[in-house]
Amino acid sequence: MQKIASFTVNHDNIKQGLYISRIDGNITTYDMRTRVPNCGDYMDNLTMHSVEHMFATYVRNSDKSENIIYFGPMGCQTGFYLLVRDLTPAESLSLIKDVLEKIINHKGEIFGNKREECGNYRNLNLEAAQIECQRYLNVLNSTEVTFKYE
Repeated sequence: MQKIASFTVNHDNIKQGLYISRIDGNITTYDMRTRVPNCGDYMDNLTMHSVEHMFATYVRNSDKSENIIYFGPMGCQTGFYLLVRDLTPAESLSLIKDVLEKIINHKGEIFGNKREECGNYRNLNLEAAQIECQRYLNVLNSTEVTFKYE
């Protein structure tokens, strides 16, 4: 059986940051690595779920909404995948930072927090999403984003 692309990257060398995981035609998969793999510091389900609701809603309502294919958490609890169509890495980075800022500054209820909107609606917390997004934005703002795994 052939390994999938993400299993061919040595996770012991991945740091927090933003990476291009793969390119399929005009679709780019970004590895939004919010935590260092295999170090014991993982997002809990509440945090992942909350960021997913907020980020997915904001990015799909951005001026680049027609370019968004998918946003969702990694099962390993160390980040998220964002799939976009026809956006440059610079445009994608700008969009990601903009969405993170919107989440950090969001007032009011978390998106999709009702029983009829979500299969685990009680497992959401805006503050948890804001803390994780601020943490990740700090990483993106303090390091050069090369989009390449080391």
